[in-house]
Amino acid sequence: MQMKKYKIAVLDDYQNVALENADWSVLHDRADITVFRDHLADPDAVIERLLPFDVVCVMRERTPLPRNVIERLPNLKLIASTGPGNGSIDVAAAGNHEIQVVHTGYRSEPAIEFTWTLILASARHIVAESNAVRSGGWQQGVGTDLRGRTLGVLGVGRIGSQVAQIGSAFGMNLIAWSQNMTPEIANAAGATLVSKDELFEKSDILTIHLVLSSRTRSLVGIAELERMKPSARLINTSRGAIVEERALIRVLKNKQIAGAAIDVFDDEPLPPDHPFRTLDNILATPHIGYVTQGLYKTFYEDTVSNIRNWLDAH
Repeated sequence: MQMKKYKIAVLDDYQNVALENADWSVLHDRADITVFRDHLADPDAVIERLLPFDVVCVMRERTPLPRNVIERLPNLKLIASTGPGNGSIDVAAAGNHEIQVVHTGYRSEPAIEFTWTLILASARHIVAESNAVRSGGWQQGVGTDLRGRTLGVLGVGRIGSQVAQIGSAFGMNLIAWSQNMTPEIANAAGATLVSKDELFEKSDILTIHLVLSSRTRSLVGIAELERMKPSARLINTSRGAIVEERALIRVLKNKQIAGAAIDVFDDEPLPPDHPFRTLDNILATPHIGYVTQGLYKTFYEDTVSNIRNWLDAH
């Protein structure tokens, strides 16, 4: 009797690297693997694509799997997600339909390194200066010094605390705030606990490192942004919805702050006509804070291992 072959879908492989970052051949006898490089935003289109599949591999939150999608995928048996958790998957709905959800390992270093990539690139106008060279020009502006300036850290957890320590190495003054922060937590990261208002008023560079939740959604709105110095810069490598997007667009258009460097957005991929694509005082990158060879290898190797263990149990 021939063994059933399961159908596996690998979603949103933008760089076409999923199959080369792990040994998927260990699954070939028991599964057929289909890789999709393009992104589908429309839930009906997602459902139509995924209908034949038993296993769906999702990269972080690129393709959400809410209840209204899960309930219309009768063949789905396993959701293999990358990272230790994924807020865009309705785990309760999956459980209701006896669909197992598994996760992978994760390392914070890529996000920490990329936060500083954005801080430095924004402060020194790297994109504008590089574009000037490419177009036949030369020096365009004057960069901002970091030593002696104030780095404000919104959240000093696993990532924020290490971002703060690097700021200290640059000779910056460190201040921090979050809803549950204590002076001891701030001090452990080398920072001084201040009020929320003070964080926005005093920071020259303000970087966000919070988990998205009902408490942090829209935590940074027009009132907070308008407290910032005209020379200040906002950095967000955490989650787009922590900052009210319309408020940020408004203060950038009005030149109320010097600039922003943003890797995360309300809608991803960013719509073609979005203001973040054209404003001259924003550095926007396509959610690549975790996109490194080392972390991708962890993600996909763990995903293959998770699927293999699931197959062994069936």
